[in-house]
Amino acid sequence: MPNARSLLAAGLACLTALAVAAPAPAAASTPIDEKLSFTCPFPLIGKQRLDVEIKASFEVPAAPGGTFTTSDLAVSVTVPDKSTRGLALVGAASIEGTASAGVTLANGSLTLPLSLPLKVAKTAVPASGPFTTPASGSVPPVRLPNAGRTTLTIGGFSTRLTPKKADGSFTGLGSFTSDCTLDPGQDPVLLSFDLGGTPNQYRYAVTGSTALRALGASAPITGSFAAGPEFAPAFDRTSAEFKVLGFVPGRADLQFTPDGPQTGELGGGGFAAHSTLALTLPQVTLFGLPVAEAGCRASAPIPVDLRTGSGFALASGGPVTGAYAIPPLTGCGAFTAYLSSLVQSEGNGFALMLTAR
Repeated sequence: MPNARSLLAAGLACLTALAVAAPAPAAASTPIDEKLSFTCPFPLIGKQRLDVEIKASFEVPAAPGGTFTTSDLAVSVTVPDKSTRGLALVGAASIEGTASAGVTLANGSLTLPLSLPLKVAKTAVPASGPFTTPASGSVPPVRLPNAGRTTLTIGGFSTRLTPKKADGSFTGLGSFTSDCTLDPGQDPVLLSFDLGGTPNQYRYAVTGSTALRALGASAPITGSFAAGPEFAPAFDRTSAEFKVLGFVPGRADLQFTPDGPQTGELGGGGFAAHSTLALTLPQVTLFGLPVAEAGCRASAPIPVDLRTGSGFALASGGPVTGAYAIPPLTGCGAFTAYLSSLVQSEGNGFALMLTAR
């Protein structure tokens, strides 16, 4: 059945892609746990998404001319129920095969296409429901000749799979090849780091939230963060929904931006960033009606120390937290004093997850 083979082939292609991403920007052995989603087009049933996870440890040389290596590589893909049922209908009791992926390694002026073969372990196919298919393979060491920015970018992927019956014979599907692509909105650059010469500048994608104590609400936080010789938070505009007196619905748009020098220190596998942020509230509504002018903002810069937590690694990222106080508001118009009384507070906090880019 075309849907079964396309889904499973796509999933195994994902495994290969992630396995190629094994070399990572770590000066010592560093664990990585990456999760990405991939999509394949299927006849009759349209497109399907597969979730893929890779775990590995990586070593990167401290100077140009060395090699980076990979160990403890474990890759898995979650095969959805629709594919499982398709395999069961043709009598498949197990699935096995191979996978390959193309990636591009850029090291300074060098651009090097790479390909990695993987063996897809024989995996039992249940009658229904999702199941996990593992793949493994050796990742050869790669020499990095140049100083400077080094990146590893996912390209195209292909798998060749063979479902078999319980007695070991082939199903009507035989062996087949299929391809998959990375879902949009995900950064294809899995690794990005500076090699040699100067201290590494670590760059991360940011997700998480900020808790607003006085409003009894929280707002999602997305954006980016740089740590190293330079520390640079860059948070996207967000919003928080709240209720006044327990029943009046309100909404506040929030924009945190750097204000003045941003400093910090690396150490112990993490960092402490000493940030100063300006907070603006471009729009505030009550009952859906605007109650603040466009210049509404905190009356003073907001200092916040953002510190890495347990499980954080400079090469891969992890949890980061920080507490801050919101001063009185200004520039909000006729309702400045009232809005200030709603927002001004101590004990606010960031709870962020950083992911290396």
